[in-house]
Amino acid sequence: MRIGIVGGGIAGLTAGHRLTQAGHHVTVYESSSTLGGQAGTFPIAGTRLEFYYHHIFQSDRAAVSLIDELGLSEKMAWLPSKVGYFCKDKIYDFVTPMDLIRFKPLPFLSRILLGLQTLWLQRFGDWRKLERITAKEWVLRWGGRAIYDTIWGALLRAKYGEYADSVSMAWLWGKLAVRRSLKGEGVVRETLGYMMGSYQELTDALAEAIRIGGGQVHTSSPVRRVLVDDGQAKGLSVEHDGTVSEHAFDAVIMTVANPIVLEIAPVLSDPYRAKLADVQYQGALVLVLQMSESLSPIYWLNLPEADIPLVGAIEHTNYVDAEHYGGSRILYLSNYVDPEGERFSADKDSLLSLYTPYIRRINPSFDPSWVQQSWLFRDQYGQPVIGTDYSQRIPDHRTPIANLYLANTTQIYPEDRGINSSVRLGRGISEIVQGREGRLSTRW
Repeated sequence: MRIGIVGGGIAGLTAGHRLTQAGHHVTVYESSSTLGGQAGTFPIAGTRLEFYYHHIFQSDRAAVSLIDELGLSEKMAWLPSKVGYFCKDKIYDFVTPMDLIRFKPLPFLSRILLGLQTLWLQRFGDWRKLERITAKEWVLRWGGRAIYDTIWGALLRAKYGEYADSVSMAWLWGKLAVRRSLKGEGVVRETLGYMMGSYQELTDALAEAIRIGGGQVHTSSPVRRVLVDDGQAKGLSVEHDGTVSEHAFDAVIMTVANPIVLEIAPVLSDPYRAKLADVQYQGALVLVLQMSESLSPIYWLNLPEADIPLVGAIEHTNYVDAEHYGGSRILYLSNYVDPEGERFSADKDSLLSLYTPYIRRINPSFDPSWVQQSWLFRDQYGQPVIGTDYSQRIPDHRTPIANLYLANTTQIYPEDRGINSSVRLGRGISEIVQGREGRLSTRW
């Protein structure tokens, strides 16, 4: 078959790789100038770095297996994670059970309950029993107000904003379940995997495998329309260098966000379109700073205080040594906001000015002169909002149009966005296109 793939992220490239291996002729179209989607990269300090912070977990078997298959295992570094909470103007380590015991913003009994609650959730097998209740309702019922306000509720509000109260408990369960295979010596300590040189190595290897197999991968080539005739997908209308051309395919896979699907495939039936339109998104907004000094000793610093306009301060060089970036410190300032709101469209200088007073609360010595360079990245469709009974509202991978398929982040539930879920999504949709599987299996 001749197969066109809309979107050159990890899911699209993985699907292309698998289909090429099976003997099909694949063409991938990516609208931006770089491949990788949310795992795309940019040049910095003589190397490359992800637009949005990335790592993989020890339990991410799909990603680990693909990395090994492509001969990239030697590039993987498994490094200890340094997680912290910034609460009441103090940084608290949040890695080991003893760190939880020392977490004074919570009453002592709440600390014990939070630990037991987390262990129970990590071992709870049937997420379906949790999707009918919101995370807020569940935590308040089984954890209490202190745990909700200080930990889970604060993080839900930071990530989901106005939608925080409606997020399903199954989503929160998935965030914890992915960590259940942690290993440690004496104490449980999280170890995360990073590809040295950035995940561009993975993106490039997938694209090269497609090309070696006779396929094509095009960047700066936005798809303008899915071509449909007599109820079947027949090809794609693609723009490149200002010229629009049509390309015939036997099947088309769309790996882009729902609003883009609605735009490029307007002939989808009303019930299917309604499912696509039903999903709300939070925009991802990330300011990356290359600095001369370190902000804190923490890699992943959660910022749950209600007045702080940030979700987290992720200091990449507290995870991957600064020597890989010429001694510079790399800091991600992460936020999720209304994609239609004023902050989403702000420029990087305005955001740094907005964030500076709060950065100084983390480290009073911080000065904007520390910033050597800065970059701003935004994704209008960064995070689908996962409400209750979400599994009943997921659109099928087979659209009502014959030979037209959908594989995007709204369909990975209850797993969250990440490299592993993208690999699984790409692998699964390749099987569906070939008629080998009825629906993608869940991770758990």
